[in-house]
Amino acid sequence: MSDRLEITFAPLNADPETVTVVFAGDGVVFGAKAREFDTKSASAVSKATAAADFKGKYKSSVEILAPAKLGIDRLIVSGVGKAGTLTEQQAVDLGGAVLAAIQARKTNSASVIVDIEGSETLSADEIAALIGQGAMLRHYNFKKYLTKKSGDDASQDKDGLKKLVIQVAHPDKAKAAFQPLKAVANGVNLARDLVNEPANILGPVELAEKTKALEKLGVDVEILDVKDMEKLGMGSLLAVGQGSVRPSRLAVMVWNGAKGSKKQKPICFVGKGVVFDTGGISIKPAAGMEDMKGDMGGAAAVIGTMHALAERKANVNAVGLIGCVENMPSGMATRPGDIIKSMSGQTIEVINTDAEGRLVLADVLWYAQEQFKPKLVIDLATLTGAIMVALGKEYAGLFSNEDKLADELLSASRATGEKLWRMPLDKAFDKAMDSKNADMKNAGGRWAGAATAAAFLQRFVQKDTPWSHIDLAGTAMDGSRNDINQSWGAGWGVRLLNAFAAQHEKGEK
Repeated sequence: MSDRLEITFAPLNADPETVTVVFAGDGVVFGAKAREFDTKSASAVSKATAAADFKGKYKSSVEILAPAKLGIDRLIVSGVGKAGTLTEQQAVDLGGAVLAAIQARKTNSASVIVDIEGSETLSADEIAALIGQGAMLRHYNFKKYLTKKSGDDASQDKDGLKKLVIQVAHPDKAKAAFQPLKAVANGVNLARDLVNEPANILGPVELAEKTKALEKLGVDVEILDVKDMEKLGMGSLLAVGQGSVRPSRLAVMVWNGAKGSKKQKPICFVGKGVVFDTGGISIKPAAGMEDMKGDMGGAAAVIGTMHALAERKANVNAVGLIGCVENMPSGMATRPGDIIKSMSGQTIEVINTDAEGRLVLADVLWYAQEQFKPKLVIDLATLTGAIMVALGKEYAGLFSNEDKLADELLSASRATGEKLWRMPLDKAFDKAMDSKNADMKNAGGRWAGAATAAAFLQRFVQKDTPWSHIDLAGTAMDGSRNDINQSWGAGWGVRLLNAFAAQHEKGEK
């Protein structure tokens, strides 16, 4: 993980750091309540911003010569637009934009003076906390394998920023509001670390072992090895990993957070954890294959979500399950034409060994339902290139067998900005998965690749189980950069699933 950014909260009249950010926009006066901004200083700032043609537009910023009386080196004025209309996600994005302005030049510490009005739904203290989360997410980088060199080498932190002080009217309230937001940001950054890690370091065993760190947060963790999975009949998952010298694993994380109700049915999150995907015998083209270290983005999102729920002590019962495998070609690898038997008892003809993620999920989905009898299941997987053809890198594809569940996920998507677009499940797509030689085949041909993959997975969803499948191949890695993510591994899905889980916390649903 990148060097951590220490975020603290202080009163408006506290001494600011040498680099200070103030806000401008409709109804916002430059730090009018802060001791350092007397009438003369505020007037000087106003004149300087006017000369720079700065209008206070949302997320815009300008750095001006700080009035001498303020005793600071740099003064950044950031646009908040209409402060009274800020949403939660806009406040988070604003935090990322503010940090980017601070990072434009090197500094060790900075202040952000949140002397603004609250919005229709958020207090100024809550806005301050959300700005802190956005800054924390923007600060992330992954440079652990760059060796230290002299000068301004890229291995050094871009700005060396270690401390951010957010000044606000009620720092204690802002700090309290920040704690659960910090937990979620920690979960996102954990997922980013996992996706960014190279496969020679993070194999199936190592990915599974990463879940053990959640035990200190109160998560119960169990890891199943190859012998355990053989006893359960997980022939589908094991077929994917049998070509690798590194053994497969299934990691199970249980968070019983619903107060006084451990018997409450859990929500289940299932993640595809293919630590590297060569395509197996149906080998991928060499160009770009290095990106397949990120083919465990679904598993990373599940681990990050379980971390977030546990750290913020979410009042919900949740189970996270990840199937950890490596898909390699070898004399032991599964061949096209092989027929394998899944834990469900259904047989599968392998048409393409590069359609491996669905084989992993088939057994993990079945195990999740058999073992935990959940009230719903959501799986996440970097499953198909076809979803990127349809939705690019802006949206993940959402498939669901229940409108209510789909609507809840779409609501969480709108709240967090992690975009989902609902895709169809159709009998025609299911029929495309029929095989003459087995109960089904694992590839349905050229057309509707993302939809036929979802249809395959649906065959492993038991009757009356609400289920959604999220294909995040375009968003989990090397996606579109934005105000709160500049990383190759995006940690996409953690904020979405956390917001979804919040809808199901005891007393909410």
